[in-house]
Amino acid sequence: MCGILGWINLESDLKSNRGIISEMLKTLARRGPDENGIEVYDHALLGHRRLTVVDPAGGKQPMSKLIGDHKYTIVYNGELYNTEDVRNLLLAKGYTFNAYSDTEVLLIAFIEWKEKCLEYINGIYSFAVWNEKENYLFMARDPLGVKPLFYGVKNNSLLFASEIKALLKHPFIEPVVNEEGLLEIFALGPARSLGSGIFKDIKEVPPGHFLKYTKENIKLVEYWTLKAMEHEEDLDTTIEHTRELLIDAIERQLVGDVPICTFLSGGLDSSAISTIAANYFQKQNRGILDTYSIEYIDNNKFFEKSLFQPDSDEVWVDVMSNFIGSNHKRIVLHNHDLVNALDDAVFANDLPGMADIDSSLYLFCKEVRKNHTVALSGECADEIFGGYPWYTNKDSYNLNTFPWAESLEARKTLIGGLVKDLPLEEYVQEKHLDSIRRVPKLPGESNEDAKMREMYYLNIKWFMITLLNRKDRMSMSNSLEVRVPFADYRIVEYAYNIPRAIKLLNGREKGILRKALTGILPEEVIYRKKSPYPKTHHPIYTEAVQMKMREILNDNTSPILSLIDKENVKLFVDSKGESIKKPWYGQLMAGPQVIAYLIQINTWLKTYQVKLDL
Repeated sequence: MCGILGWINLESDLKSNRGIISEMLKTLARRGPDENGIEVYDHALLGHRRLTVVDPAGGKQPMSKLIGDHKYTIVYNGELYNTEDVRNLLLAKGYTFNAYSDTEVLLIAFIEWKEKCLEYINGIYSFAVWNEKENYLFMARDPLGVKPLFYGVKNNSLLFASEIKALLKHPFIEPVVNEEGLLEIFALGPARSLGSGIFKDIKEVPPGHFLKYTKENIKLVEYWTLKAMEHEEDLDTTIEHTRELLIDAIERQLVGDVPICTFLSGGLDSSAISTIAANYFQKQNRGILDTYSIEYIDNNKFFEKSLFQPDSDEVWVDVMSNFIGSNHKRIVLHNHDLVNALDDAVFANDLPGMADIDSSLYLFCKEVRKNHTVALSGECADEIFGGYPWYTNKDSYNLNTFPWAESLEARKTLIGGLVKDLPLEEYVQEKHLDSIRRVPKLPGESNEDAKMREMYYLNIKWFMITLLNRKDRMSMSNSLEVRVPFADYRIVEYAYNIPRAIKLLNGREKGILRKALTGILPEEVIYRKKSPYPKTHHPIYTEAVQMKMREILNDNTSPILSLIDKENVKLFVDSKGESIKKPWYGQLMAGPQVIAYLIQINTWLKTYQVKLDL
């Protein structure tokens, strides 16, 4: 994985601006600590930071190819999982290769098929190709949005980068946030609308889209989307098909010239990945798989069961690490470190995020990176196979909002000052209805299956992308590449059309996935009740965020004070966050995490010197 950026101006000569690109590139150093490169053209400046995973000598970027009198240059962040399949197609067409990197395969695929190359590749990626002869830029982002790609258009220039911080380093882009940006933060946050960069002059290429920039126009095109089709396979065939797709996706993602590990929580998804990876390592004589789990000091003393978190992971981690014979390491985090790392998480994300859910992952990845460069993680299975409570709770199907964001009334009580009249409800409703209108359905299908498609679509386009953004920023800020096999677009397409009765087989969340893993995992793990990403339950954490938020409230220079109802926030903090009963976002952002979210907003406003345009 890497960091990419560029500056395109089709009218002016940019050659004298290399220094600006160089400064922008420094902000992406953590995404690519191993190498960096800049390519300079009359109308294009391209930059790349490299985290070396495959082909150290042959994968240097920016990478160029001269075909006739056409020179193509690529900057690429990602990993192709069908590199050899695509390479063989191109070899048959007469192309030759200088090395074995996927970067070269992707560049030649674009040269041969142009935007249709996206129909041939399977992976996680954001990339840009500059055609010097024809004076245009092509950019694309993977179907599910695992890899980020931000851009801005200003002063006859197109600027793009892997992270917001790189764009803000350019003199054309100021840290200005308008009403829409604040609605994203306070009404939807930590989620973002697809395409939103929060800042006024920054957008994001949405998942499954490509962008082409020519003298004539800027064209943003959706090249991949879900399609509603009849599911014609019987139950046994569906079980086998699901198993085959999952095993293939995991094994394809175990490629690399660097140490590879897995995250193992003892839950269904990470256990499946770790088991299949361990078996593959054994078949390939690659030694014993390393696995990692996250814990918190004394968490077992304060853990309380809930609908969202029915049991603790610790026992199940032991069950699974013993079952697969992995070399397992527990990473135990201290609660004060979680609080201190809230600021690190904001800088990694360039935005307020999921509070200690972010900072814990940041610290976890920091430890994993000491021994590994690549890890596999179980994100996306819940969205794809129906793992969350809102998939089986019929009341959730009838909500006129996102099922993971029922805290709108509570949010409204906390805002004030300059934003007290923000139309939070209208904004969320508009976003929700717009998404529902886009859901592909089959004519005549049952109401249950139509509702399942809506829930699936909302999860893929909203909840899942939030978790993928979090995973990318927290891991890459520590120079760790994390792959997510369940986000293979083939699995997503297939699962979308599995009827509700099969997907939730035997009335269980992820029922079909559980059945597909029979014979691979221990029965007690297969039928264990879902437990989400572990969070701290220690009162020390709550006390620490209370103290930090009180310091912010008592400091008249705190920028968040102009955006909140100070008295209501003070009461909320004094209640230890218990005055808000429903999670702020998803399953984990309850009281103490909401306090931490407000801390992160203040950090973001202050650190990024955000200017409000209201």
